[in-house]
Amino acid sequence: MIDLSPFVRPGTGIWWSQASAEPTPLVHALLDQADLLGPVRAFTGMSWDHRLTTALPPGVTLVSYGALGALRSLGRGRLQIVPCHYSALPRLFANRRLPQDIGLVQVSPPDSSGYCSLGIGVDYVADAIEHTPVLIAEINERMPATMGSPRISYNRFSAVVHTDRPLLEAPDRVPDNIDRAIAGNVAGLIMNGATVQVGVGLLPTAVLEALSGHTELGVHSGIISDPVLDLVDKGVITGVGKEIDVGLIVTGAALGTEELYSRIPGLPAEFRPTSYTHAPAVLARLRSLVAINSALQVDLTGQVNAEVSRGRHLGGIGGQADFSRAAASTGSGSIIALRSSVSGHSTIVAALDGGVVTTGRADVDVVVTEHGVAHLTGIPIEMRAARLVAIAAPEHREALERALARTGSRRTELRAGTTVASAPAGAPRSSRRTG
Repeated sequence: MIDLSPFVRPGTGIWWSQASAEPTPLVHALLDQADLLGPVRAFTGMSWDHRLTTALPPGVTLVSYGALGALRSLGRGRLQIVPCHYSALPRLFANRRLPQDIGLVQVSPPDSSGYCSLGIGVDYVADAIEHTPVLIAEINERMPATMGSPRISYNRFSAVVHTDRPLLEAPDRVPDNIDRAIAGNVAGLIMNGATVQVGVGLLPTAVLEALSGHTELGVHSGIISDPVLDLVDKGVITGVGKEIDVGLIVTGAALGTEELYSRIPGLPAEFRPTSYTHAPAVLARLRSLVAINSALQVDLTGQVNAEVSRGRHLGGIGGQADFSRAAASTGSGSIIALRSSVSGHSTIVAALDGGVVTTGRADVDVVVTEHGVAHLTGIPIEMRAARLVAIAAPEHREALERALARTGSRRTELRAGTTVASAPAGAPRSSRRTG
């Protein structure tokens, strides 16, 4: 085990790579030594390290841009969520708004010139490195070297540990019939030659599988997964129609299986920093961009909540707002796809939980469930609700219509310039002119 005491002091701010690039031996060394090192704040993104949720030392405070993976299990007070667009992370590191005294990274073995690659975990790490004085590296023999971002001199590391272990793989789950129904509806909205952005998970997997009959698709996304391989093999993903980075898959990270990781060096792919993959100026050049994102809830005006469900943080803003805004304003379309109900609760709602709005209604062109497609572009607020109720779970539509009727009555009162005050039982109600 590496001794972190020469580098970590009480109050030190630490960040580390996320998801499949998480430097697990270094993180566990920090957890093992935390009681001796003093209180620290630590930033990471998606993590499946259950030691963070089952054995997090009291002296370690976790900070993240969302509650992703195992971090969903952390109670309030143990995880501090910074609500921000993913595109803002480079600026937050540059302005010292996030922990950045020490960075823990997982990299490829050095090449013949002594330079290491961040491999499949470039994303915010490449931007944070520029503002982090101390880097400690896990040099993993199985981390592939990737193109697209500057390599790091071996001499830049203050300490290293050498490993030869499999990269972390995404949870092995298979889309079900509902996922596939949603995906089929999404696929019908995407034109040949589009440049797509899609995340990882069951529904994104189903969407990518449903695109197998398309042609000349491009990819510009924050993260890629295994289904991309199949689309490349079938000649579906070629990138020939992209306005920039023609012929290239552009991403910040990869999250999948060993097959994906082993084939990455042979793919026409470049792994770029968040300051490129999510930059508004870059995305604005992709006129063919179609953003496909998921949600926890969509309200009857088209506002999206991808962060909170019934009082619990279960997600984050991430890159959804960045890509949705670009796709809706300068690209080819912003799609929000979700199941119509989860655990018996409708995901099409009259009001979002906690009033949390991840993506504004002006940045949503289409909402898709297994029951159909609701086109919202250019549709007035008063007409949107009917379209969204029509794709809600049938058992919840009547309740949504009642909620809509109540909202309509309230709006009528406001347009008339009156408010109704509550009165004690048995007392007459009176109206008061507000204009």
